[in-house]
Amino acid sequence: MSGISGLLRRIGLGDRKHWSWALYDFGNSGFATTIMAVLLPIYFFDVAAKHLPENIRTAYWGYGAGISLLFVALMSPLLGAAADSFGKKKFFILAFTVLGCVSSAALWFVGEGDWPLAMTAYIFGNIGFSGALIFYDSLLPHITHHDQSDHVSLAGYALGYLGGGILLALNLAWISNPEFWGFAGKGDAVRASFVSVGVWWFVFTMPLLIWVDEPSVGDAASKTWSEAFSAAFKSLRITFREIRSYRRVLLFLIAFWVYSDGIGTIIKMATTYGREIGIDQSSLIAAMLATQLLGLPFTFLYSPIVSRFSAKTGLLISLAIYSLISVLAFFMTSAAHFWGLAIMIAFVQGGSQALSRSIFSGMIPKGRSAEFFSFFSVSSKFAGVLGPLIFGLMAQGTGSGRGSILLLVLFFAVGALLVAPLDLSPLTADRKNQRS
Repeated sequence: MSGISGLLRRIGLGDRKHWSWALYDFGNSGFATTIMAVLLPIYFFDVAAKHLPENIRTAYWGYGAGISLLFVALMSPLLGAAADSFGKKKFFILAFTVLGCVSSAALWFVGEGDWPLAMTAYIFGNIGFSGALIFYDSLLPHITHHDQSDHVSLAGYALGYLGGGILLALNLAWISNPEFWGFAGKGDAVRASFVSVGVWWFVFTMPLLIWVDEPSVGDAASKTWSEAFSAAFKSLRITFREIRSYRRVLLFLIAFWVYSDGIGTIIKMATTYGREIGIDQSSLIAAMLATQLLGLPFTFLYSPIVSRFSAKTGLLISLAIYSLISVLAFFMTSAAHFWGLAIMIAFVQGGSQALSRSIFSGMIPKGRSAEFFSFFSVSSKFAGVLGPLIFGLMAQGTGSGRGSILLLVLFFAVGALLVAPLDLSPLTADRKNQRS
């Protein structure tokens, strides 16, 4: 038993608040896999937008992703500052989670030709998914010490791969044999899969709400909503003025904005791009499922890299591999190629995102974590706006999304060049009152 406890501690799950926090990743990843990456893109392409030209289907999917992330990017600084001043991180997690769960379930009503309804539900679902992550990520520096944050963050992403993979495997079992599971046909099984995302996501949010404490912010309990948002606006004005003094934080945010654009575009557009160039549904779905299942052990592989070298080294390795993926994707023509790229993505996706989150959590003042993570989110979301929109515009303008793939190499290369010279060490006790 002690051996199991030791293993859990080494991988960042040795404390109840750690695994309760990480289980949120386990739950919300159902949206990332079933709706964002695998089933909904194919359902949108083949059913909801069936009567539109193929390149327009790809374009509209990119526009939908961009619109939803733009909304979150514009709102997140205010919401983050309000959560810090009002002590309501868990409230905002619940509110955005409910929005995402309800939107996921609403996809049950999408049939052939209903692409406007599909896009509306997807946009609101993505707002819920992305909005909740601002406040979820901002809890990380409050539940762990900086020397544990890399491992806890990696554990969250690893459990996310496991949770998303389990739900996706169940959904695929429904779709492959719908009558056995009591569905009238494949269409009902697919739409029931969307509903299952909302249920799965909500259930695994409960441990965080029950066992992770709301960080204390002094007199927050006495504040009204108007006072909290007034304080938030004041805090934002100060942060906008001061953030230039946090030089290394600002430079890391810029780097994150650049390389996150490439990562987000690959996640959101891979399946739709695969359908456009003629890869069959079964190969796409199987490869994406393999990405989820392989993502669990591959993400944990970054723990020894961090322990032996540094989180920065692990991040730079992942960006180099992403650059190679982008080049190879340009030449992709077959299901075998897609499978190879999916395995490569499984190796880098969780590690790159988890290390970005943990690096940033150690560089910021703990008492302003939601506010600073809202800027982290803005970097991510504006990157998420630009990449899919470029993909959509190029697909609509050139008749194919292939040309935009090579542009992603530039994002990864520039991001790596910005990260390489930076000091990414945690904010230590003797520097907490200094600008970094």
